[in-house]
Amino acid sequence: MKDLRITYMGTPDFAVPSLEILLENNFNVVAVITAPDKPKGRGQKLMTSPVKDCAVKYNLPVLQPTNLKSPEFIEELKSYNANLQIVVAFRMLPEVVWNMPEIGTFNLHASLLPQYRGAAPINWAIINGERETGLTTFFLKHEIDTGKIIFQEKESILENDTVGDLYIRLMKKGAQLVLKTVRAIQQEDYPQTDQNENQELKKAPKIFRETCQIDWKQSTGKVYNFIRGLSPYPAAWTEITGKNLKLYKVEKQEMIKELNGLQPGQYVSDKKTYLHFRTEDAAISVTELQIEGKRRMGIEEFLRGNTV
Repeated sequence: MKDLRITYMGTPDFAVPSLEILLENNFNVVAVITAPDKPKGRGQKLMTSPVKDCAVKYNLPVLQPTNLKSPEFIEELKSYNANLQIVVAFRMLPEVVWNMPEIGTFNLHASLLPQYRGAAPINWAIINGERETGLTTFFLKHEIDTGKIIFQEKESILENDTVGDLYIRLMKKGAQLVLKTVRAIQQEDYPQTDQNENQELKKAPKIFRETCQIDWKQSTGKVYNFIRGLSPYPAAWTEITGKNLKLYKVEKQEMIKELNGLQPGQYVSDKKTYLHFRTEDAAISVTELQIEGKRRMGIEEFLRGNTV
């Protein structure tokens, strides 16, 4: 049985359950690396990352480098003498970091690699209408998300799943997969399988605000997947009465007579209970939304306070 000394790298809430499950199972996490504190809100108060909060709770040493290649950080990281590094939702690592430990560095990625390599795999799986995704643990190497696969777990995508729904399930299942992977490494009995490149590969590039604008000229199904694939963050948006409108929850609608003759992107409303947008072939009905400068709300509350 291998004696493990682990450094753990992560920043958002997605990475917290994986860290906690290692600590709860008495694995030796010798240090945690996370993002620097950032000013947020009107008062620009410094906010700590969820992973830092977890590390502090367990009295673990925390490193918050601004530059992952700086000699000072490299020397400090080396001083912990870890033989395994684990990465969950962190930045790209330079080779001097990921190649440091004797066993290597493994990453938890929220897709069934090699599909959906990139920064936003959960979003793109839903946007593309997939019925299944999953999680992969794999060893890091030069090219992003291409290293040898250790384990994979599948997860169904339900018809009404938003990114928020799927994110929570994958976050919990991911912790179990990280624990399974570390236990196998501890036993020195784990697979290392090359990724199958002999297939059409779908990518998961980073998502930007300008790419979140809804294209109403697409089919109802594609618009529906696009909206739920960006909900709750960063949120798909459209323009209405000269303002940006973020859509969080919508329903697919058959063609209704009020929309006949309208162009995609135009809409109808009874100004009380519904707001329907025309798509290429039918309609999308909005049930939860947010207009700029206001909070998120249901459609009836929105229509009481806004003219459309």
